[in-house]
Amino acid sequence: MNGESREERERKELDILVENISRILQGEDERIYSSEVIAEFRNPTHAGRIPDADGWGIADGLCNDTMEIYLKTESDGIKECQFYTDGCGASIACGNRLARFVEGMNLDSVWSVKSTDVISLLNGLPPDHEHCAALAVLALRNALRNLEEHRQTRKEGSA
Repeated sequence: MNGESREERERKELDILVENISRILQGEDERIYSSEVIAEFRNPTHAGRIPDADGWGIADGLCNDTMEIYLKTESDGIKECQFYTDGCGASIACGNRLARFVEGMNLDSVWSVKSTDVISLLNGLPPDHEHCAALAVLALRNALRNLEEHRQTRKEGSA
């Protein structure tokens, strides 16, 4: 049969099956999420941890997702922001978009970022995924608190 071994035929069938499943899932993503959400979770540019972060925060969601935010600062602004999550595509999109949004902002402005801002930047989220934006913002606020603690400790140490 075409000179193919049974193993080669099975591999081709499996490749076709995987391709079909991927196409179905991609269609589901496009039906559920905005193009902004899809772009963020398919190509997260700010995913990762910053080992020598000036501030770090973590938040655990009701959905069992975890979000971590890492901050590097310069003067009174955010120089770099990275995130890590073990969550779904919506969590990845929220973490990535939030990280991109706060880079370059001054710290006072970062404190005022709300989950509705993240949802708006993503051109909406399905109602059952809006908690992902809240999770990202909570982790950001925890990172800001941690940053303040580190700065206070340094002040006290130099006094």
